[in-house]
Amino acid sequence: MAASVWQAMAGHPVRFVRSRWPWRSLAYVVSSLPVIAIGWLAVLPLLLFPPLLLLAGPPIGALERHRLALMDPVAIPDPHPPAPPGGWAWVRQRVTAAATWRELGYGACLLSVLALLDLAAVIVLLVCLLLLTLPLSLGLGANIHITLGTWTVETVGQACAVAAVAGVPATVVTLYGISVLGGAQAAFARWLLAPTGIETSRQVEELALSRSRLVNAFEAERRRIERDLHDGAQQHLVLLTMKLGLAERQMTSADARARHLVGEAHDQARLALITLRDQIRGIHPQILTDLGLTEAIRELAERCPIPVEVDLDLPGRLPPEIESTAYFVVSEALTNAVRHAAATRIRISGGRVEQRLTLAIVDDGTGGAEPSRGSGLRGLADRVAVVAGTLEITSPQGGPTTVRIDLPCR
Repeated sequence: MAASVWQAMAGHPVRFVRSRWPWRSLAYVVSSLPVIAIGWLAVLPLLLFPPLLLLAGPPIGALERHRLALMDPVAIPDPHPPAPPGGWAWVRQRVTAAATWRELGYGACLLSVLALLDLAAVIVLLVCLLLLTLPLSLGLGANIHITLGTWTVETVGQACAVAAVAGVPATVVTLYGISVLGGAQAAFARWLLAPTGIETSRQVEELALSRSRLVNAFEAERRRIERDLHDGAQQHLVLLTMKLGLAERQMTSADARARHLVGEAHDQARLALITLRDQIRGIHPQILTDLGLTEAIRELAERCPIPVEVDLDLPGRLPPEIESTAYFVVSEALTNAVRHAAATRIRISGGRVEQRLTLAIVDDGTGGAEPSRGSGLRGLADRVAVVAGTLEITSPQGGPTTVRIDLPCR
């Protein structure tokens, strides 16, 4: 199947007629007529106050971008930025946007020149269809007389000859013409209604800012949860552990059974406190907030059951979301090396170069790490992608495994 109407027309005529493109083009051209009629009904009242015509462009543009799906599978994004709150702010934004004027220009062309071309194409197609259905009409007894020079079509046989000689070629030529018209109109609409380079870059910048705000909000919420657990549940468990310990000491030997139960409760409370502290550290380690990424990674290295060499050059502090992302990538890489790679030594190196943070975590394990086979590595890639960074994993069979991250620090 041809990817566009132009490629389809360049092929064999039979394949073109049997393809989807003549009928898509026909649907695109025919569907223009009700749009044109509605457009004129909406524009005529606005002629009483011409400045309001500017507001007719965006609805026409939005409808045409939706209709272009008939001719182009690639959707056209809205060139307008998100509307600010307030009616007057919305009007001012639309009036000053270049996309509004382009939509108005396309609307003017659609309601004038394109309206005439589309209407003429539909009329010619109807004439061709009348020629093709002429034998059927005469066969049903319709009183039709067509005179071609000195020859009058009166019988079904003569009508079949006219349909074969004139109707079929005229229909094929008309389908080609409608396809050319539909393709040209779609290309014209995309040229005027698609976002320009400046508008696209502005939308990308707004999306990046929005993503940054979401990341910051997520980090703030995670720290709030950590603070609530640290100041609330953890303190209650500490007090409970202390009181159970005191109760165990003060109980006499005659209360052996009760003392045994209190001792078990004391052990369970202590284990719950250790688990809660580990979970708090997993949410957001306090050392990362207080001392920065280098010290937080050094603490990870000290707690790792295998030797870890740390060689980092990080003068100053990094943005909080970058520090958090780098910390959890290093933590997950160390965990994978210990649990799955049977590593005996790990090296963490990297630093800040200009406006980017680069880190490499290398272990001498068995290798074979594949992001597509585990959710942990995919989770690392997703976490890095949120802050517009890159993650590269090199892990041949037999090792070593190298995890590299590159994060922007602006």
